Amino acid sequence: MRKIKVAAGIFWVEIPEAELYILCGCPADCVKHLMKRGLINSVEKAGRVFETGPNAILLSDLPVQGEQFANLAEFPVLQMLYRQGMLLPNHPNNKGIKPLLIGIEHEVKAQAEYIYRGNYGLTSVQEIMEAGIPEEQAQEMMRLKLAFAFDRISRTDELLEARIIEQEPAELRNGVFIQRKGVNLYEFTYRGQMVSVDLNLGANEEYDPPYHLEYHQFKREYFSVIHSGEGDGWDPNRPCMASIVTFQGKIYLIDTGPSLMYNLQAMGIGVSEIEGIIQTHAHDDHFNGLTVLLRSDHRIKYYSTKLVRLSVMKKLAALTGMDEALFEKYFEIHDLEADKWNNIDGLEIMPVYSPHPVETSIMFLRSLWGDGYKTYAHLADISSLDLLKKMISDDTAKNGITQRYFDRVKESYLTPVMLKKIDIGGGMIHGHAEDFKNDRSERIILSHTTQELSDSQKVIGDTASFGSVDVLIPSYRDYLKPFAHQYLQTFFPGVPAYEIELLLNCPVVAVNPGTILLKQGEKSHYVFCLLNGMMEYIIPERGVKNQMTVGAMIAERSCLKGTRLNGTYRAVNYVKALQIPAPLYTEFLRRNDLLEYAQQEVEQRHFLECSWLFGERIACPIKSRITQGMYLGSCRKGQVLSGSVERGILLICRGEIGLYDDGHEIEVLKPGDFWGEESILDKSYTSIIARSNTDAQFYQIPGELIENIPIVQWKLLETFARRSVHQ
Repeated sequence: MRKIKVAAGIFWVEIPEAELYILCGCPADCVKHLMKRGLINSVEKAGRVFETGPNAILLSDLPVQGEQFANLAEFPVLQMLYRQGMLLPNHPNNKGIKPLLIGIEHEVKAQAEYIYRGNYGLTSVQEIMEAGIPEEQAQEMMRLKLAFAFDRISRTDELLEARIIEQEPAELRNGVFIQRKGVNLYEFTYRGQMVSVDLNLGANEEYDPPYHLEYHQFKREYFSVIHSGEGDGWDPNRPCMASIVTFQGKIYLIDTGPSLMYNLQAMGIGVSEIEGIIQTHAHDDHFNGLTVLLRSDHRIKYYSTKLVRLSVMKKLAALTGMDEALFEKYFEIHDLEADKWNNIDGLEIMPVYSPHPVETSIMFLRSLWGDGYKTYAHLADISSLDLLKKMISDDTAKNGITQRYFDRVKESYLTPVMLKKIDIGGGMIHGHAEDFKNDRSERIILSHTTQELSDSQKVIGDTASFGSVDVLIPSYRDYLKPFAHQYLQTFFPGVPAYEIELLLNCPVVAVNPGTILLKQGEKSHYVFCLLNGMMEYIIPERGVKNQMTVGAMIAERSCLKGTRLNGTYRAVNYVKALQIPAPLYTEFLRRNDLLEYAQQEVEQRHFLECSWLFGERIACPIKSRITQGMYLGSCRKGQVLSGSVERGILLICRGEIGLYDDGHEIEVLKPGDFWGEESILDKSYTSIIARSNTDAQFYQIPGELIENIPIVQWKLLETFARRSVHQ
């Protein structure tokens, strides 16, 4: 037996004699990590070239860790079935053995449903019609879907073999046993040998990206496209195909692939700066970064057709265990009408239904300028025209497409625009560059591929490096100061505009990545209002490492109270901040009758900023609303708490409270920790009770103060899932 730590939360266990190669932990991009470590290689046998790799997956007990999906088995399963050939007829690596999916019952079932939705999206005419599609068109879509699926929708258990792990040792295959020793703690045994695996992430540990990116900064143009990914789900060196669009200074993402937080950090973008997400489809390499957008202090706008949205919601619900209806709790939904221009605050978007195994739209974005419209086309996960030709059949009893539909798809693909990015991944479900050799677009970007471009492809289109920008309409104004005005006006409602201008006249300072702005123990002479980028607030001795994003007021407590800084502020990426002298800030508050209130409130906000639940990516106005509505409570040693206030949480500020399940202590809550998430999530069936281990004090925070803060809701969901595995 051999165990290798591949990356944070990912291990490889191999038992060659038993023909078992187990991927332990499968977060985003785990296949790329295996490639980087040489655990997936190309081999040739019987005249066929294919890949090696795992034939079993051990799932995390926890669906979410570090606010990221811990179980994303879609791409590892695809690698086993198709790139290794375990499913392909007459393939030398098809030995009639299904890959193993190993884990506790809840996670195995959740992954089976998620993989099912990842393969097919919506799986019936009725589900398609629920998106408002007429029955005749829904029938046509289903015929296309079945053509991609080789004429039948297969359940996950037809492709994979499940191993449910309970308390007793279970045999995997050929004398290899596994036993669960605790939450995410597993032990493999084989012929007297033993290997242990711990899938828990450590404190402040996150799942790593497989590639390294340099930091970039860009100007917010009137209309531009920033190239933030040109690879595919198998490219270990580049982010997956995606784009960032700026329009009138606002930032929109097209798709959310793996390692999105890392990619955004490299671009100098904080999550709270994102205006909206434009979704093309629900395959993992375009979808699984959605959790990053949940790490915001407000609902980010979600743009897609209803058809795509329903597909995404079903897949996300399978992954998280949450009801599909809760999607609207995390995102501000804006359904786009297909094949028509939808006006989004001046930016026009037209989604066009595109043939793919799951519901997919290609996207056209345009804005009026000069002598006409400037248009960007984003063609992710398209199909080659040769493949579509083979599907043509006007016999409605057969699966496939009509000639009329083929002509319509070809016309939409080849629509001439100013800038077009196309998927040239090839194979059965991706595009071919050669289909665009007569395309009259001004500039074509070839994307979604791992392979080097051939000479014939190089004469068709260009490549784009990470962070490069195409400006469709330049900006002749600075969007930063208007955004700063908006932040300050929100933080100081009712203050006259001319008073806000007093602060806006202060200089904007730039801070390079990795630079310390303020050190622990210093007194700050300035208050900094963060305008873009991200800052880390670090208190090593307390384990605090929180990210602050746009709208944060840095060092306000030190300036108002004359205290030394409890922690260090360090730039994560390129940062710009409004630098306000402490005397000016104090006088501004005094002139507007806010000084006494601010001096009192800043202590409570500082306490929130040092907690995990409220410490990061929450703007000061939102934290202010929380402090105004929370109130102090207390309990005696040994007192059993009812669990929480009516739909709310308890945030510990002094003492210790223990969480008990069936009389056993499973967790000790200390200052900054919380309890009561089950009431917010309507999970009242929990058997865990809270009892004070010491005299304690806590803030009671009513649910209505936090129910519309996505990052808080997401952390509550992660905490509930973690505590539930003890039951």
